[in-house]
Amino acid sequence: MRVAVLCGGVGAAKLLKGLTAVVPDADLIAIVNVGDDMNLHGLHISPDLDTITYTLADAVSHERGWGLEGESWQAMEMVGRYGGADWFGLGDRDLGTHLFRTQRLSEGADLATVTAEIVKAWGIEFQVLPVTNDRLRTHVTTELEGEITFQEYFVRLHHDVAVSAVRFEGAIASNPAPGVLQALELADRIVIAPSNPVVSIDPVLAVPGITEMLKRRRADVIAVSPIIGGKALKGPADRLLRELGRQSSVAGVAEWYRDLIGSLVIDTVDADLASAVDELGVTPIVTNTIMSNQEITIALAETVLAGDPGHRGAI
Repeated sequence: MRVAVLCGGVGAAKLLKGLTAVVPDADLIAIVNVGDDMNLHGLHISPDLDTITYTLADAVSHERGWGLEGESWQAMEMVGRYGGADWFGLGDRDLGTHLFRTQRLSEGADLATVTAEIVKAWGIEFQVLPVTNDRLRTHVTTELEGEITFQEYFVRLHHDVAVSAVRFEGAIASNPAPGVLQALELADRIVIAPSNPVVSIDPVLAVPGITEMLKRRRADVIAVSPIIGGKALKGPADRLLRELGRQSSVAGVAEWYRDLIGSLVIDTVDADLASAVDELGVTPIVTNTIMSNQEITIALAETVLAGDPGHRGAI
């Protein structure tokens, strides 16, 4: 079974790790959000691509869920000493990734090529693709500072301010990276990972051709809800949904994706909302979605693959 996964963030990285245990490398492809990318200290930083790469390589910090295990922070301490921007933490080893990426991009390589080189160096065999090679940046409008970049909102302000709008700069003029639309066309199962719908998945969907493809393949698209019991396990997905006038619930997630997905995997704690999901024309699949260990993560991956996207079933 060929599987394409739209993803970004820690939850997506965990699910991908589970999928690698049940899907052959040749049949798995990750299509990754780059709306979080930024340029800082002259470096091109791709947080979602790196979190996914480090997680798949068993090198990610278990405590933080991002960055590398066993990091040191001497370079950023020096930046802070000079009065520079030290609000975005870059570990000393992690800096090597950004230095390499920036150098290769300056030489004319595109982001997909550089990502493939980085992924290969970590021993990852399946394909990890940025959704686009073009510049795509997520901006949010806040009450305190107006429109700011996503990383300023998420890291500098600790996503602790209300958001009234989200904009994806460059989306309209962007093109899917080579291989992205083909992967979605040929996949037997298209999975939307348990990522933040607003700022991790919507930037992917904003790239021309992606939403249209999912609508056409809707019966084969299955999403995993990032909202459990009305809350996000990590990050501001629940608050963003509410601030943008949506429900912070699995029903709210189903409504957000209703035109794109045939099925939604929801946690057992939300079993009582299965009928609400079904009423939106989305088939609910109830299971344990909290990936607290590898056994549960693999079981969730198996459920995603065995799900019955687009086929209505009794609730």
